[in-house]
Amino acid sequence: MITRFTKNGQQASASLNVLLTGGRAPVTLDLARMLHRAGHRVYVAESAGRHLCRLSSAVERCFIVPSPRHESENYLFEMERLVQVWQIDLLIPMCEEIFYIAQGAERLGDHCRVLVSSLEQLHKLHHKYDFVQVAASLGLSVPDTRLINSRQEWMEAQAVLEMEGEWVWKPVYSRFAARVRMPICSTADLDGGASDKKIYRGKMKQHRLQNDPPDDAEISAASPWVAQVYVAGQMLCTYSVAYEGNIVAHTTYDSRYRTGSVGASVYFEHVEHEGVYEWVRQFVQATGFSGQIGFDFIETEAGHLYAIECNPRATSGIHLFHPGDELVQALTAPDEPVKEGKVVIPKLGSKAMLMLPMLGSGLQQLLQPGSLRAWMTAWRGTRDVVYLRHDAKPWFEQFAVVLSAWRLARKHKLSLTEALTHDIEWNGEQR
Repeated sequence: MITRFTKNGQQASASLNVLLTGGRAPVTLDLARMLHRAGHRVYVAESAGRHLCRLSSAVERCFIVPSPRHESENYLFEMERLVQVWQIDLLIPMCEEIFYIAQGAERLGDHCRVLVSSLEQLHKLHHKYDFVQVAASLGLSVPDTRLINSRQEWMEAQAVLEMEGEWVWKPVYSRFAARVRMPICSTADLDGGASDKKIYRGKMKQHRLQNDPPDDAEISAASPWVAQVYVAGQMLCTYSVAYEGNIVAHTTYDSRYRTGSVGASVYFEHVEHEGVYEWVRQFVQATGFSGQIGFDFIETEAGHLYAIECNPRATSGIHLFHPGDELVQALTAPDEPVKEGKVVIPKLGSKAMLMLPMLGSGLQQLLQPGSLRAWMTAWRGTRDVVYLRHDAKPWFEQFAVVLSAWRLARKHKLSLTEALTHDIEWNGEQR
């Protein structure tokens, strides 16, 4: 049995009814399996008709709900109904629908524990400029970052900044490096064994920096961009579970292989990094954060760390806790590790991958001399987070998920990545 705490704080020993959102995401499928293994009953609420959790044997039931982005009030009404009808003990938002859950946290919290921080705090961390300001105010290292609210500001800033060095330009509300504009790649970044360096440009080298700013419809005070000084170095990502300012689970991971050259990570390997952990610990403690949170870091060759972005939700680091019994306890009963002064950390060298997009990444290595061998080493012995012999249907379902997203992308003239989050993303609405 799992030790848990009821809504009124009393200790109890029983399995929980856990409701997850974001059934399309591999992290949700992996966590559902972890929760099921630990003896909990798992339910999933998802606005997409086809998703990875839909046919998983780890899930008791899946529910189709309205789009959080396009039907926010109906979404919250349905979520409130579900937590009451199915007697949910714990609601864990996994993707960007967390911002909509936060809007209704008070009403949902009347019926179950909701693993979410306040919308105000979530917004500050999600907003790329506000996050940098918060971190800087705490004395933590971040790159110089400027807010751009209009085409005029873009043109004025560009004229000045380009004389100071290289800059990265990106929307304050974006995910998977969508629409990011990078400096033109220099020769120094391409030789001397650069394939072994997880450089910052490796995260986002998708667009050459263009002279023309985005259209007026794309850049405004409501939807601003940032210019962030370019920092070269190794890319490191994190995933943590926090409870009232205390870290109860943490991983720092290398994510060297991605969709395209700058998209979402498809390979994850746990690394021990005291500097990254200490940065995250200080941030979580100072902000009193509770919930799931991840950061993207750059470490320069000189060993200087810079946090460039924050994701106040689940990230792919979850995969590294497999089979996940201790992570489940950190999520369902965080009081216990806090009392014990314990932080759950994956085993050194723990690694995972998304097999199908990892194959696509392998094709990219054919164009880079010497890179294919390193890719094959990473591939061998690495667990695919979607395929499980005793729960194989989600592996086949992922083809239907991609096909649905492709159709949506064609209909709305989106990229495939943007189509995958079109109905759940949050861009500062209804603050």
